[in-house]
Amino acid sequence: MSYYLLSQQPKGKKAKGKKVAPAPSVAKKHEAKKVVNPLFEKRPKNYGIGQDIQPKRDLTRFVKWPRYIRLQRQRSILYKRLKVPPAINQFTQALDRQTATQLFKLAHKYRPETKQEKRQRLLARAEQKAAGKGDTPTKRPPVLRAGVNTVTSLVESKKAQLVIIAHDVDPIELVVFLPALCRKMGVPYCIVKGKARLGRLVHRKTCTSVAFTQTNPEDKGALAKLVEAIKTNYNDRYEEIRRHWGGGIMGPQVHSPHHEAGEGKGQGTGNQALLNCLE
Repeated sequence: MSYYLLSQQPKGKKAKGKKVAPAPSVAKKHEAKKVVNPLFEKRPKNYGIGQDIQPKRDLTRFVKWPRYIRLQRQRSILYKRLKVPPAINQFTQALDRQTATQLFKLAHKYRPETKQEKRQRLLARAEQKAAGKGDTPTKRPPVLRAGVNTVTSLVESKKAQLVIIAHDVDPIELVVFLPALCRKMGVPYCIVKGKARLGRLVHRKTCTSVAFTQTNPEDKGALAKLVEAIKTNYNDRYEEIRRHWGGGIMGPQVHSPHHEAGEGKGQGTGNQALLNCLE
């Protein structure tokens, strides 16, 4: 009989044990209640629209920047996103810093004269002529020739010894043909940063390109070394440069899982999606 009663108990149920008595109230620690002064009222701030003054945050994203800043930012993003042809992409490969420093150090010796220097020279020449000492024309000193039209004519006539082009000319169409022309005429050329630095050489705000035509005998060795290094980096690598496209780098949002999940639902990707956003 006892075996039968034991076998009738439902499976999976454990025998109920005795409950443990709770800890005595004396053992519990009484936390001291914080005394609040009723004279000080709580005034929670409401940061809703039209309510309390907002806390200070970084609002850089929401600043309405000047138009020229917006344009240069959009231009830099477009150069990353869209596919850039080799003729334009070659202007991203500027001369290395060490060679550029030596080049500008040499170019600084051949800066053209300023308006004040020219005025003083002509004044001294006029005084000499008025004193009856005769007017003997002086030989033009070797200086840098600046400007895209001047440099182009010098390259076509093969009078330029070295051509320096700025990497950030805007619009780029002004100088996009110069590297191909220099290579065709056998003139060494290089691309440097940037147009403002070239402008300082020739006493202007900016300058697209400058060219060496003549140098003093003591500087011919330094110029020859620079020309050799520049030819290795640019003229000799022309075939490699003209095959190298740029851009095509998408942003972090394109590679996010949400964007990849929505590709099948008709959301455009790549260049077309970017152009649609900019419209």
